[in-house]
Amino acid sequence: MDKFIAELLGTAFLLATVIGSGIMGETLADGNTAIALLGNTIATGAILYVLITILGPVSGAHFNPVVTIAFWIKGEISTRPALVYIVVQILGGIIGVWAAHLMFEQPIFQASQKLRAGPAQGFSEIVATFGLLMVIFGGIRHRPDQVAGLVGFYITAAYWFTASTSFANPAVTLARTLSDTFAGINALNAPMFVICQIVGMFCALCVARWVFPPSDA
Repeated sequence: MDKFIAELLGTAFLLATVIGSGIMGETLADGNTAIALLGNTIATGAILYVLITILGPVSGAHFNPVVTIAFWIKGEISTRPALVYIVVQILGGIIGVWAAHLMFEQPIFQASQKLRAGPAQGFSEIVATFGLLMVIFGGIRHRPDQVAGLVGFYITAAYWFTASTSFANPAVTLARTLSDTFAGINALNAPMFVICQIVGMFCALCVARWVFPPSDA
């Protein structure tokens, strides 16, 4: 049970940070989108470091269905816990979005109108998710004590080098459809993002077999 609570809390705090820092950044940036994105980026990278550090020893700090599915495919988590992880990640994401809305005196229930469409956005999500999984696999293999920092820094960078600002997470994507704020995404665009994230995950699993082969363990 402690693992499931950790995944719920971790994903909730992640989304509260993504949405809340987006609202704060946009409010304070006075129309400067770059400054708003920078604030959103720094907060997200920082909270990932914190959450992975404190909750990683409890649940593995997945906070992301594609991470859970990847480890299920690798045989490192069994089916029932993996399914529960995914459910609580999605629920945690929704709770985090609603919490951010409450903190900033926004309507709790929203539907994002922010369009994020097109092949460049989809390809960006493939690249972002591929990179995230490779960072996790490589970090666990070579520097397990540094995974929190590696993931935090990777997402910080990927916010800026991907056109999609690196969602790289189906639970995050679904939750962000429920916020018509800076970090939102229109629900009509979410399926493409999720599909591309899954494609990126499978690409990472294939490439990781060559870059981090089991015989090196």
